[in-house]
Amino acid sequence: MSFEKHNTQLSKALSWLLRHNLLSQGLTCSPEGFVDVDSVLRLPKFRQYTVSQVQDVVRLNDKQRFALRTDPHTGALQIRANQGHTIEHISPDLKAIKDATLFPVVIHGTYMKAWPLIQAAGGLSRMRRNHIHFAPGLPDGTSVISGMRKNCDVHIYVDLNRALQDGFEFFESANGVILCPGNDERGVLPSTYFKKVIQVKQGKEYELELN
Repeated sequence: MSFEKHNTQLSKALSWLLRHNLLSQGLTCSPEGFVDVDSVLRLPKFRQYTVSQVQDVVRLNDKQRFALRTDPHTGALQIRANQGHTIEHISPDLKAIKDATLFPVVIHGTYMKAWPLIQAAGGLSRMRRNHIHFAPGLPDGTSVISGMRKNCDVHIYVDLNRALQDGFEFFESANGVILCPGNDERGVLPSTYFKKVIQVKQGKEYELELN
């Protein structure tokens, strides 16, 4: 198996574990989501991998999905996902956003097939995740590295200043993703906070109507 394919498989497996399945796999983590690498590698799904390969995935991941640290108490090497969790009560060093001028562009990337569902829901839902994900601009391979997929064909621009003023919480993750838990009831950011919605089709942009 090539290095690239091996790396991709391990990255997907780590996302599956660190974002969603730590507890179901019998692992415990710190409040920030860190778990011992040795504990991960003892799981049947990860026994084929080495510490060095885990370090390569963290170092080479283009979206910086993971972080490593040395446990301050035990000295053990630990790993976590920087965002994307569905596990409750994990707070991966998120920085609260208070000043909207620091993020003049906030975009949620999605797909045209999901747009009718977003309209029907009256906004963006965090679904099973702890947060709705946004990017601080379009993914151009330079300053914006994570927060949305490059092949998203619908870009929802959010009025961050208005949402903050109305009491919605926004955070920045360690890898630059903007996160919002939505409202208390349904975990939704209502569409009233959408500035505009752009469909990208065959290299051209078309503005979609807001209900």
